[in-house]
Amino acid sequence: MHNTGLSDAGVASTAMGFVGVDHVQIAAPTGCEDAARRFFVELLGLHEVQKPASLRARGGVWFQVGVQQLHVGVDERFKAARKAHPALRVDPETLDALADRLEAAGMKVLWDEDLPDPRRFYTEDPWGNRLELLEHK
Repeated sequence: MHNTGLSDAGVASTAMGFVGVDHVQIAAPTGCEDAARRFFVELLGLHEVQKPASLRARGGVWFQVGVQQLHVGVDERFKAARKAHPALRVDPETLDALADRLEAAGMKVLWDEDLPDPRRFYTEDPWGNRLELLEHK
């Protein structure tokens, strides 16, 4: 019998006790912080999270995405992730407005017609990393 990993309450669990994802980190070049704030705060509407003092000298910036976080970390040998990507869930009423806002700012928006449910599109951050935004149902 196949174990789906879901408890009776529909909450994912594993034999080792994993209960979720705390954060996802994407890489960006040195000096990325201002562009990260413009993109993730001003365009996408995320909230910045204060990095711990012990990590601030490394550069980068953190953002809250629901109960998880998205960390933008500095990589001195940065190369954009064109395939690997985080997928950010968005209220259905907001998805089209975000696509319009990104396009108005000159960002590419590519709607995914191959997976129609939930609706989703792909875009890139200021450094060319792929991002997916999809309806939260």
